[in-house]
This record gives sequence, C-alpha cells and structure tokens, in this order.
Amino acid sequence: MLRIGVLGAGHLGKIHIKCIKQISKYQLVGFYDADADNAKKVEKDLEIRRFESIDELIDEVDVVDIVTPTLSHFDCASRSLRKFRHVFIEKPVVTTPQQALDLIKLASEAGVKVQVGHVERFNPAFIAAAPYIENPMFIETHRLAQFNPRGTDVPVILDLMIHDLDIVLSVVKSEIRKISASGVSVVSDTPDIANARVEFANGCVANLTASRISMKNMRKSRFFQRDAYISVDFLDKTSEIIRMRNVDPDSADPLAMILDLGPGKQPKQILFDKPEIIPINAIQTELESFADAIINNTVPSVTINDGYAALDLAYRIIDKMNQAANLA
Repeated sequence: MLRIGVLGAGHLGKIHIKCIKQISKYQLVGFYDADADNAKKVEKDLEIRRFESIDELIDEVDVVDIVTPTLSHFDCASRSLRKFRHVFIEKPVVTTPQQALDLIKLASEAGVKVQVGHVERFNPAFIAAAPYIENPMFIETHRLAQFNPRGTDVPVILDLMIHDLDIVLSVVKSEIRKISASGVSVVSDTPDIANARVEFANGCVANLTASRISMKNMRKSRFFQRDAYISVDFLDKTSEIIRMRNVDPDSADPLAMILDLGPGKQPKQILFDKPEIIPINAIQTELESFADAIINNTVPSVTINDGYAALDLAYRIIDKMNQAANLA
C-alpha cells in the first residue's frame, strides 16, 4: 500500500482527499494546507491528520498529491522530487514551461513517477469515444463557463482551454506548424474569452474556443476524420459517432441511410453509434491509475512531458494573443 499525502485542501483538494479514501492501493497519511483555519476545519470534518509543514508531510509519505494553487506547484513538486517521492500534480503542471522542463529533469534524476491531473483524459465520454478517433484532420472545441472569480488570476487559456489543448495533443501525433489566436479581457485583467487555431504538420487543424463569461456551461469537442465524425460532450458525459462506409445500394438495407455522392462514385451508408458510457469518478480513476503506474512500474497515463507540452502550447497561444492585441 502506498502512503500518500495531499498538499492543498481547498475545493479540489477536499475532493482528492475523499477520492483517495476510496482507493485501497493508498494509505492516506494526512494533508497540509497553508490556511490554518481551513486546515483545522478539514481535519475535523474529514477526520484526517493535519501536518504543520510541507516538508513534514513529504517526509512521511511515498506519494505527494499536489492540489495547491498553481503558483506553488513548482516549489511543492521540486521539494518532493528532491526527496525521491512520486508526485501527482494538478494541471497546469507549473507556472511556466521552463519550470516544467526543470521538473522533468528533477524527476528523471530522482527516478520516480510523475502524473499531471489532466482529468478530461479520464472523462467517461472521452474514454468511450477515444477508440474511434483515428487521424482526425479537423477538431473543434468549445469550453464555456459561467463567471467564477476563482481562477481569474490567470488567462482563460491556462484556466480552461488547457484541458482541450491536452486532449488535442493526445490524439494528434504531429508537430505544430502554425498558431493564430485572439482574446478579450471583459471582466478581469487577463483575457476572459479566447479563440486559437492550431495547424499541424500533417494537415490537421484544431479550432479552440474558451470563455469564462458565458451564460451557460459547455464542454464539447468534435473530431472530423476520413469517413467519420466523433462528438464528445465532456459536461453531459455523452458521445456520438457518425461513420460512413461504402455500400452497394442494390443490396443495402432499405431502411439504411444512403448518401449518394453522384455519378461514378460509390454510395456510402451513414451509421450512427452511441458507445456505451461506463460511469466513473474521473478524479478517483486518475489517482488510481497513478497508483497502478507506481506499483507496476509503467508509464503514467498523463506524463509530466504531456503536462509540459500542454503548458508550452498554452504559452505559445498566449504569446500570439498578445501579439494580436498589440497590433490592434
């Protein structure tokens, strides 16, 4: 059983604590939170040991789960890695791409596992749709949220869009060729709504929109590829697959939907699939997958390199967004 401690007991940290309690592969040793009043309340409400310092917690565990504000991720992770602890770290992995590279080096030197909390990889709708996604050539994502002051200290790219950047990078195995982006600050000091277009060397184009000032919440992605369209609703946890296949109209089911492509071209039958969605707790599943990676000495589902790639792309988009704003 892996001894694990949680750094940070805010909204998400408390969720992590509750999830870890349900995972038999972990022994939850305790937590640390910088807010003494909140820490005392969590200690009482969740019946869990409270540590007085970060280092005291690190010394008593095998695994450190970092759920603190992003600005403190690098300090918490570097302290943990220098003491040869496995680290689970919430997204975005750290504050800057350079910090991520520094952590990659520390993790390699320590010979330990690091997993980044890009939880949408474990969304049951994406898990169900993923086997159908093969060489997508156009991707469109919308991640819209109602306004919440929490998170407005960073651009919406790092707050929301980074989820979709990780998903896109996980399914498009090609170098980035060009990035275009624009954004607008509406209620905060950093952009609250943004759009990015990412073009890959293999011809794939991803068009991503993120907003934290919408009237309703939406988290949808659409993947277009040869003879298929895949839709994933991360919020409602549903997915839909529309496929086309060549068909002989003379022998086709009379009730089948046939697409006539014109003279001399093979007609195609349109097939509708709704893959089975197996309900899971995505956060609990990702934390359990990390335990499996440590116990079985396998590669974590979302590596620190994946976290770096998403963060680096996010910063490149922010840079393009700033360039566009300066030209306006």
